[in-house]
Amino acid sequence: MSTPERQLLIDYFDRMASDRDRWIAKNRYYHEQLARTFAFHIPRGSAVLEVGSGTGHLLAALQPRRGLGIDLSPGMVETARQKHPQLEFQVGDAENLTLNEKFDYVVASDLIGFLHDVQQAFTNLQQACRPDTRLVISYYNFVWEPVLRLGERLGLKARQPLQNWLGTADIENLLDLAGYEVIRTQMRLLLPKYVPLLSAFCNRFLVNLPGFRNLALVTMVIARPKPKPAAPATVSVIIPARNERGTVEAAVSRTPTMGAHTEIIFVEGNSTDDTAAEIQRVIAQYPDRDIRWLPQGNGRGKGDAVRKGFAAAKGDILMILDADLTVIPEELPKFYEALVSGHGEFVHGSRLVYPMDKEAMRFLNMLGNKFFSLAFTYLLSQRFKDTLCGTKVLRRADYEKIAANRSYFGDFDPFGDYDLIFGAAKLNLKIVEIPIHYRERSYGTTNISRFRHGWLLLRMVAFAARRIKFV
Repeated sequence: MSTPERQLLIDYFDRMASDRDRWIAKNRYYHEQLARTFAFHIPRGSAVLEVGSGTGHLLAALQPRRGLGIDLSPGMVETARQKHPQLEFQVGDAENLTLNEKFDYVVASDLIGFLHDVQQAFTNLQQACRPDTRLVISYYNFVWEPVLRLGERLGLKARQPLQNWLGTADIENLLDLAGYEVIRTQMRLLLPKYVPLLSAFCNRFLVNLPGFRNLALVTMVIARPKPKPAAPATVSVIIPARNERGTVEAAVSRTPTMGAHTEIIFVEGNSTDDTAAEIQRVIAQYPDRDIRWLPQGNGRGKGDAVRKGFAAAKGDILMILDADLTVIPEELPKFYEALVSGHGEFVHGSRLVYPMDKEAMRFLNMLGNKFFSLAFTYLLSQRFKDTLCGTKVLRRADYEKIAANRSYFGDFDPFGDYDLIFGAAKLNLKIVEIPIHYRERSYGTTNISRFRHGWLLLRMVAFAARRIKFV
């Protein structure tokens, strides 16, 4: 529906179309950093819809396999079509949108300030969303309003109409009303102009410190459609096992049947205590259970075993259960329910809530776990009680996305815990923790060296800081 206000906005952007790229070039550093931030959250090769796409600069920078830009201004759309023929651009309005296509990501960059009805626009964008779609929004921080207006008077940025006054809480509230759940909010860009050394210091490090982040220019909000309960799914329980002969049968007999079907896959890591023979005996003894045995071969470490198990799994949902049974199998249905109900997309256990057996976790291990929980809460901008619990659950489709984007972090984690956590965080999966009861090991000795592996974990935290937080 056309209104005088809407027509004035169309006329404004039509006049701006021929000069838009000149202003982008004049503020190149800002636009490069904004595109870099979006690209961190949106892997190249994704299907991307950008609403308010202008001349297509940001959409092209994201390198989508399928890119659709929608803009109110015919002038902007025509310029975008000429500049980026590999992408599709249409004249359209987020507040009066009709779409018959779903996308991996929906982008709204510096758009919501111009909308007459932000809630209606967010509601309309549900048409483009699957349950796993992410809505990625950027908007400027109104602390910067005087600076931006001064920049307009000095000719440093294009003059713009008055925009909606929307703080982070307002955006989150409107998303909630429109049927979305906010996954992450972050502040970016303390210094939007390039100053050698100083810009990198401010925008990679200072902006992540308390007291400074609220002064950043750009607010990023990432949301997903509110989940709906899913149909029963099939489950694969992966059990990495090395020298765990004494718990193999209990792992089978105590693991509940979940969903439409449950398979159990042992990945055996060249044990010296006849674990492999015990697994084969148990397979023969429980013909009613779907149990498989995979020798780990030349691979080493739990992380390698988990990847081999996930690659062989047939279930829709993938679970990790440590063979030492310090996390009791009877609690796995909690993880299943959290996933199929939509409460989480990456579900992992927390051992640091309920009382645990006296020898289940030694004092130094406890201190280390608490340190890493604090470090990850800060690095991933999400509360973590326990990052090192071995029980983790996610959908196969989401694991395949993590695996496809593993090159961003590299093959750095022999345990597999951080590989999955980092990957889930970068893909903006909804991460939830489930408190579990942690028991003392009943057979054998741990394969973890608290000092050697503790140092390795510290190095991985530093790695995460460089690749996730201070980017």
